[in-house]
Amino acid sequence: MQHYLLPLLIILPIMGSIFLLAVPTDQKDTIRNIGLYSSILTFISSIFLWIGFDNSTSGFQYVVKLGWISSFNINFILGVDGISILFILLTTLLAPICIMIGYQSIKSYIKEYLISFLVMESMMILVFSVLDIILFYVSFESILIPMFIIIGVWGSRERKIHAAFQFFLYTLLGSLFMLLAILIIYYSVGTTDLLTVLNYEFSYERQLLLWLAFFASFAIKIPMVPFHIWLPEAHVEAPTAGSVILAGVLLKLGGYGFLRFSIPLFPDATIYFIPLVYTMSVIAIVYTSLTTIRQIDLKKIIAYSSVAHMNYVTLGLFSLNVEGIEGAILLMLSHGLISSALFLCIGIIYDRHHTRIIKYYSGITQTMPVYSVLFLFFTLANISLPGTSSFVGEFLVLVSIFNNNTIISVLAALGIILGAAYAMWLYNRVAFGTTNVKYINPFKDISLIEISMLMPLVVLVLIMGIYPTVFLDTMHSSVYNLVELVSY
Repeated sequence: MQHYLLPLLIILPIMGSIFLLAVPTDQKDTIRNIGLYSSILTFISSIFLWIGFDNSTSGFQYVVKLGWISSFNINFILGVDGISILFILLTTLLAPICIMIGYQSIKSYIKEYLISFLVMESMMILVFSVLDIILFYVSFESILIPMFIIIGVWGSRERKIHAAFQFFLYTLLGSLFMLLAILIIYYSVGTTDLLTVLNYEFSYERQLLLWLAFFASFAIKIPMVPFHIWLPEAHVEAPTAGSVILAGVLLKLGGYGFLRFSIPLFPDATIYFIPLVYTMSVIAIVYTSLTTIRQIDLKKIIAYSSVAHMNYVTLGLFSLNVEGIEGAILLMLSHGLISSALFLCIGIIYDRHHTRIIKYYSGITQTMPVYSVLFLFFTLANISLPGTSSFVGEFLVLVSIFNNNTIISVLAALGIILGAAYAMWLYNRVAFGTTNVKYINPFKDISLIEISMLMPLVVLVLIMGIYPTVFLDTMHSSVYNLVELVSY
């Protein structure tokens, strides 16, 4: 059964999409139920994947190898290690939540909306489990299509088409450099099998060239400054579920790409470019944190804060020690939970009032007390309050960087102060004060369905903050092996 778990995870969302094609458009409840049950079944299957995973080994598990383009020695190879399995779990957790979000907010083309999400879920699972570089590129790019459609069709404002094209073109342009690098690897090694390429030693000059090509793609995806322009625009125009999956999973593809390809394949180039990454990361943390403070759109505040948090991730990844890389992975998982919850909180009040401009909101603690408590919890988690998931990740990252470069760690720590400033100021303006009855009519508190979407995220943020060993044990062997590869 273990050999079929990974293919099953990829096939289940696709099967759900096929079933949706057969359902008449007017049967909206049936369509929603099929989409939700498909994603829940995928999540349950991923739990079995985690239960059967052996934490003591650093090698890939659940490996499946099938012929694909055999004449060119390109095969369909799947497998997971302690790093990728956590991102698969994050993906399968957020997918049902995204589908539930659309129950009330999506009124038109529901079937097409759910098919787009299910196909995208399948492609994301494939990205995190594929062990062939060219197939990684195919699945990496395939995610663009359903996300482009989701932003362009179900976006919330008139600039949604512009945002969809900006997201598509930015990511596609960076990935073209990665494709050229993959072709160089193929003609050098004779295969794109990742396990084979890992054992091949590239010349120093070629490593530098290939590293930059991969960096162009992954830096845009994270995103790093100055490649971040597409992200706030895409978040603002995307529907709530689109923002959740974009912040929760798609931004992690860049960090995962560094872990899986840039660092282990090109170790000498990685060490050479550490000053560049550190400099770009610190600039991004400080600049985007300052930019966040002056934003007036609720989604843009969370979008710019996401850029700052993800650049802590790049600092941790390129610390090239176990603590830093494990902290970066924890931070990615934590950001996937917290930013998704914050976008969901913003979507809840947007669905009621159809505006995200802060000046129209104030005093919601008087009319939505339960919502205000949940919003406060995730706001505090976003500024890395001890006891929440972000604290563990940021602490490990800053400690690891402090050992390598004290100045960089001090500058990066400014982001924590600035993060507290913009997060608490945001909450203060929205939650407290007199209810703005001139613009906002009285409205009901958060519903049971909305609570059911947020509570799993609350529980996981607390578990990861209080007892992170559950996740650290899973990734430790794989991270230690990665560091050994670079050290060698």
